[in-house]
Amino acid sequence: MLQQRTIKTITRAVGVGLHSGQRVELTLRPAQPDTGIVFRRVDLPEPVDIPISAEAVTDTRMASTIGTGGAKVHTVEHLMSAIAGLGLDNLYVDITAEEVPILDGSSASFVFLLQSAGIALQKAPKRFIRVTRPVEVREGEGQNLKWARFEPYHGFKLRFEIDFAHPAVDSTGQCVEFDMGADNYTRDIARARTFGFTKDVEMLRSHGLALGGGLDNAIVMDDYKVLNSDGLRYDDEFAKHKILDAIGDLYLIGKPLLAAYSAFRSGHGMNNQLLRALLAQPDAWEVVSFDSERQAPRGFAQPALAW
Repeated sequence: MLQQRTIKTITRAVGVGLHSGQRVELTLRPAQPDTGIVFRRVDLPEPVDIPISAEAVTDTRMASTIGTGGAKVHTVEHLMSAIAGLGLDNLYVDITAEEVPILDGSSASFVFLLQSAGIALQKAPKRFIRVTRPVEVREGEGQNLKWARFEPYHGFKLRFEIDFAHPAVDSTGQCVEFDMGADNYTRDIARARTFGFTKDVEMLRSHGLALGGGLDNAIVMDDYKVLNSDGLRYDDEFAKHKILDAIGDLYLIGKPLLAAYSAFRSGHGMNNQLLRALLAQPDAWEVVSFDSERQAPRGFAQPALAW
């Protein structure tokens, strides 16, 4: 039986929110089988649980936000990406503010935290959402076209193409493919940082956003070049960060996907639209588990590789 996973021990991090600039404490705790991933706002007078789901996503401007009632948690995608990359099914995420800390702008710090806590196998079958026929969402035409698509695949692979007319981005790979079963998430994807342009940062700050952003937690570019003194971590770091985001956004469906995801200029909003479009078509998916490792997609039975 392919088993569910949680962490062995409690682990904690402290940081600031990318947009709010608020100090925030994050505590990651083991959870029982079939709990799923549950965010818990412990700073409120009465703590509020927000279980992840496609329908729990309440805002996708600049980041993925989940919420229930009046309680929200912003910028969940990097942590969710790390959780998905390590194949974790059950976890409590206690948080003392309304935004997940940005840390270094990638998911690498979250991967390190989770791996340090240890991965525990649980006595319950791991359940996947298997896509059984293509599902696609599209917006715009010509220069404004963007789309995202699921197709059946025995595993989980992603292909993302960006389209930024900027010298620093044009000189890197604008299309990346990654296979969760065959490739190494921690080595190949997790270190890719969020990125932005100085002109956008100024505009965002005038609207009370990006208050916690800087060269230590994002790639920042002017009109011509990358301003970070240490340069890029990957030759194609921009496109790889979009893959990192997509892995986190798509895991908000609540179970690991068995599908081939491909996208052109997609973002948090379109990724969530794709999840909702899939769930709205019950004949396009099914929930499956695997009695033996031989039946499971290649690479899914092994613990996630370290660095």
